[in-house]
Amino acid sequence: MKIKRADIERILILCAAALVVVLALRGGDQTTSQVLVNQTEIPIEQTVADPLVETVSTVVFYQDGDGYLVPVTRQVEKTEGIAKATLGLMVKSAENDMQAARLGLRTVIPEGTTFDIDIANGRANVNVSKEALSCTSAAEEALMVDAITNTLACFSTVEEVTLEFDGQKRSRLTYGTDVSGVFAGGNLNLESVATFEEDAGLVQLYFPSQTGRLLVPVTRAVFSTADVSTAVLELAKGPKDDSGLERALPEDCGVKSVTLKDGVVTVNFSKEFKAALDGEDGGRQAVRAILFTCSQFPGVKKVEVQVEGEKIDFAPETQSTFINAEEEVLAQYPGVVELD
Repeated sequence: MKIKRADIERILILCAAALVVVLALRGGDQTTSQVLVNQTEIPIEQTVADPLVETVSTVVFYQDGDGYLVPVTRQVEKTEGIAKATLGLMVKSAENDMQAARLGLRTVIPEGTTFDIDIANGRANVNVSKEALSCTSAAEEALMVDAITNTLACFSTVEEVTLEFDGQKRSRLTYGTDVSGVFAGGNLNLESVATFEEDAGLVQLYFPSQTGRLLVPVTRAVFSTADVSTAVLELAKGPKDDSGLERALPEDCGVKSVTLKDGVVTVNFSKEFKAALDGEDGGRQAVRAILFTCSQFPGVKKVEVQVEGEKIDFAPETQSTFINAEEEVLAQYPGVVELD
């Protein structure tokens, strides 16, 4: 699928919005993994195309070439029913497919699917239209369900999600995907393990895609306490060899200590971490991988990085923005994307 540069420039003008740079993270009961963006509280004035049009940041989930679900932060026009509008961005259509293709990604919900959503007392009850039942495999069903539930879980008003299809409560979809329970988001892209013990913990890690353009969340089973220290140690180990993902930290980088005090996580790396700062992106993806990995835990408000005990100060553009901000990715990689 090829997109003309003129079309890209036109779309960029319509979609451009200022990046919101945040390092101090939200604490409280909700974690950054649950609320990557608070869509109801962060209107961003769009000054390029129309200064009177307000946009909000919203997180959608697309599929990459390796089959991972990837969160992307997009700026969309502020409207009533933003949750429903956000889900609509992931439905297959000429426009939505083009938007995803610009990032090297694909939409994951069957064409023509619509949604009715009722959000009350922290629960989003979603009725998905019959078109969603046209998935052709269990893998497609699972991706669709994960995309819907995780997208809604990114809203601060949603703590859990229940699903109906064509007005009916179902226990399983056509290819066996379980949709009977209550979904809370998270546990994206679960790594395969030879055996899984019931008492195993789960941590979410962030690794760059093969191109380095995007951060991909991966859920890993651990057989120690699933806390911030364990998560950072697992991040340093890197992705599985056959994952198709890249390391977020240099291969020989050691973790000397991880502490959490008064909402501040301090991660002290060995001197090898500085190799990440010498990379083409100046360490941007490494820093963000650390930040998002740490911020999944309740109470984490800020993350500091040290090398051999010395605090590292990063330029604002290196520090965290919203996860995989669309306009930033396109600004760095403006070329035409061709999908297999």
